[in-house]
Amino acid sequence: MLREEDKIPFTEHLEELRTRLINSFIAVFIGFFICYFFKETLFQILTAPLIAVMGEGDKLIFTNLPEAFFTYLKVALLAGIMLAAPFLFYQFWMFVAPGLYQKERRILIPIVLLSSIFFVGGALFGYFIVFPWGFKFFLGFASETIRPLPSMKEYLSFSSKLLIAFGVVFELPLVLTFMARLGMVSVDFLKKNRKYALLLFFIGSAILTPPDVVTQVMMALPLMLLYEVSIIGARIFGRKPLDADLPDMDEDELKQKKDKA
Repeated sequence: MLREEDKIPFTEHLEELRTRLINSFIAVFIGFFICYFFKETLFQILTAPLIAVMGEGDKLIFTNLPEAFFTYLKVALLAGIMLAAPFLFYQFWMFVAPGLYQKERRILIPIVLLSSIFFVGGALFGYFIVFPWGFKFFLGFASETIRPLPSMKEYLSFSSKLLIAFGVVFELPLVLTFMARLGMVSVDFLKKNRKYALLLFFIGSAILTPPDVVTQVMMALPLMLLYEVSIIGARIFGRKPLDADLPDMDEDELKQKKDKA
């Protein structure tokens, strides 16, 4: 996708990858440092959906002395990743940019913004929609002889996995639309393989979520809707026929297009 004179040696690709990874780690560390000062408040926000459906007087516990300390550290790290998400997406897409045509690089900034919005939107969907229903279902197994005693450590592990998983899967429309823009997939391809995508959604949900049917279904159903959104995005923003792109391309890119076709 690059002209011959614009190609970058493999060692430079590795160096750029190293630089962008270092930048990403620095951004996460800064986010972690900022969020650590609000760790108790952040943990209260994170546990609010569970506390709302717990019995009166019930509280989270910690079962060993350093558990609370390390839980707060992990909460600050999770919040730091969320805070640094726009910069992390920027680093990723800028690493991809050299492999794109100049015309395609113009959409990278909107993609960075949309990546952040979709990721945060997925996490918020998990927090406001999935958490209340899921926690209510799990706590429904309590009885007079069985009392739930969720620990800080186990709750954080459970909730953080779900938040990140929903954030990632909500990137589906953006990824498929971008692939359609590059000509890697088409609307017809997405429609034809809808049933296989459905199967993959349930398999992926089973892998990404805890081993229960409720959270698996609550992840698979939005994925089905997001897949339909992807088809619409591919129809609107997908690559046009080759002839429609010719006037905007320079001679070298045109030659490469024709050779590729």
